[in-house]
Amino acid sequence: MPPHESPAGLLVLHGVRLLGMADSAAVARRYSLDRDAVHEMLLDREAFGHVQHSAFADVSGWSLTERGRAEGERLLALELEDSGAREVVEQTHAGFAPLNGRFLEAITDWQIRPTSFDRMATNDHSDWAWDERVLKTLAGLARRLEPLGAELSGALARFAGYSERFSAALARVDRGERRWVDAPRIDSCHTVWFELHEDLISTLGLQRG
Repeated sequence: MPPHESPAGLLVLHGVRLLGMADSAAVARRYSLDRDAVHEMLLDREAFGHVQHSAFADVSGWSLTERGRAEGERLLALELEDSGAREVVEQTHAGFAPLNGRFLEAITDWQIRPTSFDRMATNDHSDWAWDERVLKTLAGLARRLEPLGAELSGALARFAGYSERFSAALARVDRGERRWVDAPRIDSCHTVWFELHEDLISTLGLQRG
């Protein structure tokens, strides 16, 4: 049985939630949709009070309103029941939860390297062994993510690509581009992982933490 394909209207609203703040082009790229069609849908959503466009310094884009968040969750809940994918998503979330704990510990270790003088000292990445231990943890998580991603995308097509994106970011880290571990506003390991977590909990109607 092929995976369930989400309607474009849901994908646009959900894409804004996952990206946090994004322009029409970024929302369109997230699910390979037509940019002009996405822009028109966002204007329609703005008229209904579901999204708003704003700018801060050099960042501008669409974000969800509280009404839009509630509407998105309503649509996700309907899709979950209509697609029959609830059991798959719940089981995958259960398998993801312990991995999430390990990932958060790894990111903390990437950003903080305690010293005898400061337990919260910033990691200056001068300790090769410390960083390699973190990267080995991330590599192990990438392997564990593959079957979870396959299960999810086999049920709901919109979940496709997470494990591939995570592995692609890790490959860039291995080539020496260390910012691809946790830098914001790029498809870093942290960005992909955070987005997947948000996708899972929003689909199931859960809250972080």
